[in-house]
Amino acid sequence: MKRGKKYLEAAKKIEKSKLYSLEEAVKLVKETSTSSFDGSVELAMRLNLDTKKADQQLRGATVLPNGTGKTKKVLVIAKGEAAKAAKEAGADYVGDMDMIEKIQTENWFDYDTIIATPDMMPALGKIGKVLGPKGLMPNPKTGTVTMDTKKAVEEVKKGRVEYRADAYGNIHVLVGKVSFDAKALEENITSFVTLMAKLKPAVVKGTYIKNISIASTMGPGVKIDVNSFDI
Repeated sequence: MKRGKKYLEAAKKIEKSKLYSLEEAVKLVKETSTSSFDGSVELAMRLNLDTKKADQQLRGATVLPNGTGKTKKVLVIAKGEAAKAAKEAGADYVGDMDMIEKIQTENWFDYDTIIATPDMMPALGKIGKVLGPKGLMPNPKTGTVTMDTKKAVEEVKKGRVEYRADAYGNIHVLVGKVSFDAKALEENITSFVTLMAKLKPAVVKGTYIKNISIASTMGPGVKIDVNSFDI
């Protein structure tokens, strides 16, 4: 992959094989951001998981202490009181069959997250082939299938992130923006890494967290020493 001049200059500041402390890594990520806009900061973790086994599949959602810096548009599929609560909580779109029909007929995707009440899931399931590949299908594990639409909407708006380990045990998650102050990024990263450590399946033997790195949009990756965290 051919890299631009800015990227190559930024990459010179980072020793590829070195494990940096959390503070050093955050400082470097901010310094080596090469985008002309306020880039995102993404955390990548490699975990010792065999996700083919049901007891080693990691999937869920968490609210980062300082949010992600990204405002998400929320669609809520619900009726009655749950719909009313979603509107009051600040959902961008609220409806039931009318919204499902709109997605079907207009190929409408002007939102980042769908929250649905359990009673609406059979109807939503019929367009699962459309929503699934886009990662929009609500799921109880990520808190997007719930009767408590108020809490779900508030959490998404505060900066809730969803995570899922892939076939190789990798997890990627947004932890903020380059413009965040260092302390806010450190708190978000620590919060997420600590959560992953707590979720270690009992059956996993040996080293669980194989590596941790952070990178800005279009910037080089910086490896973090696992010992930076009290886990």
